[in-house]
Amino acid sequence: MEKPIIYVLSDSVGETAEFVVKAALSQFISDSEYTMHRIPYVANKEVLRGVVYHAKQQGAIIGFTLVNPEFREFLKKEAHEKNIECIDIMGPMIEAMERVFKRKPRMKPGLIHRLDEDYFQRIEAIEFAVRYDDGRDPRGISKADIILIGVSRTSKTPLSQYLAHKRLKVANVPIVPEVEPPPELFRVPPYKCVGLKISSKKLNDIRRERLKALGLGDQASYANIERIEEELAHFESIVDRIGCPVIDVSNKAVEETANVILNMTNKTY
Repeated sequence: MEKPIIYVLSDSVGETAEFVVKAALSQFISDSEYTMHRIPYVANKEVLRGVVYHAKQQGAIIGFTLVNPEFREFLKKEAHEKNIECIDIMGPMIEAMERVFKRKPRMKPGLIHRLDEDYFQRIEAIEFAVRYDDGRDPRGISKADIILIGVSRTSKTPLSQYLAHKRLKVANVPIVPEVEPPPELFRVPPYKCVGLKISSKKLNDIRRERLKALGLGDQASYANIERIEEELAHFESIVDRIGCPVIDVSNKAVEETANVILNMTNKTY
């Protein structure tokens, strides 16, 4: 017996149609026992007519996901006239939703794949933020959309993650008086860098609470006000060298700071 032949048509990639057809076929035969031809990005009726012709010659089945209603009706009519089994995989669902939602569909092929692309860009950005967190690899600076710079406890890491969920690749670099910032920081366009400024009193409060949470005394130099002022002065000298914008995060939530940065990037790009 010859292998069954199935044509899968779509005005997008055709993955949805292929998946559904394969799921149905699995109830009857294994992968090796049929031949499938996927025809993506159908753009005219000639392609549809050609598929119907070949399907008739080969005794094949057609499954399709066509958003364009004109293409759907044309294919169904051609297949019916040639007595070919032709399955509209998505059309009935779209028509039912149109009735229930009482509005017209967008009629744009491939929207689900655009959503998938958005998802994968977000995941890529999140992985980027983790890889280039806290200055651990200066190579990320030249690849980043945004570089956050600031002293310890200015919310660089949570900000990086928040912005990553907006599909921005963010690296962050801690500023410490004893450590010269990586030279890459002074080579990127200044508008890509954002300095995170904070008041010495606020930072002192945050660091003392941090030490308490770790079960340590609050007398360490980490929470010493003189040390903090030294760090902040060094931070100011670095952002002056770079010439980048600075945001005061003293009384801002992460979301507020992120929104300021997003507004800045929208104006820049």
